[in-house]
Amino acid sequence: MEFQEYLKSKKIDAEAFRKGDVLRYQEWSTLFETMHPESFTGHKKFLINEIRRRYLLKED
Repeated sequence: MEFQEYLKSKKIDAEAFRKGDVLRYQEWSTLFETMHPESFTGHKKFLINEIRRRYLLKED
């Protein structure tokens, strides 16, 4: 799974996140490559919720 796909599955707008918080996006992207998606979710659970509220993916 790609990091952008993961963000979409968590209802996070990857492009808005990348532009709005460059350092965190890069850090998470690099970390995601080294972990299983479920482990990443467990590790960043509460932060993911914060990012989702800030960069919510708009539904079609």
